[in-house]
Amino acid sequence: MLVAVGIGPGDPELLTVKAVRLIQEADQVFVPGKVAKEIISPYRKDPVVLSFPMTDDQEYIKRCIEENADKIAPVAKNGLAVFCILGDPNFYGTFGRLCSVLDEKYPEIEYETVPGVSSITALASAAGIYINGGIEISDGSETDCRILLKVRKPRQKAEELKKEGYSNFILAERMYMSGQKIYRNDNLPEESAYFSVLFAGK
Repeated sequence: MLVAVGIGPGDPELLTVKAVRLIQEADQVFVPGKVAKEIISPYRKDPVVLSFPMTDDQEYIKRCIEENADKIAPVAKNGLAVFCILGDPNFYGTFGRLCSVLDEKYPEIEYETVPGVSSITALASAAGIYINGGIEISDGSETDCRILLKVRKPRQKAEELKKEGYSNFILAERMYMSGQKIYRNDNLPEESAYFSVLFAGK
């Protein structure tokens, strides 16, 4: 089993309790560089540092990710491998590319992610600001998804978004709380709880 855990924006005290537990219980921990190694150092002293180069050379990046997958696979096949990623593993991280390689070379390995404090949410505290209205988040590439909070009529909202080219919808209701429910596309409910987040993708 491979679990990718978010280790927050930089402060070791901003790791979640679950992330720390998994890091301490893992048969082997992997990190994508020295910064991540330093962040988790209060909890684990023996991580394997992997190479994820910051370059535009896509062939070189692919070779590095394949080599990283080869190092992680033996541990993940027989025990618990934990891969630590700054911020959150599902937001602008390398974990998605690593999973694509694992799917090709080691399809028998299961993997999941544990969220972390991302720079997106940490910014408000660091800057001392409050965000209460609509926001736009981008890395400069074309927008291909939207996240809407407190959507009380998800089916109706999905129909509206389809007119803008969105076609993939996921509603998370009470996520990580008791009674969590995940709805997808045709199974979206007419109404949802206050603690609901709707993902719309093109």
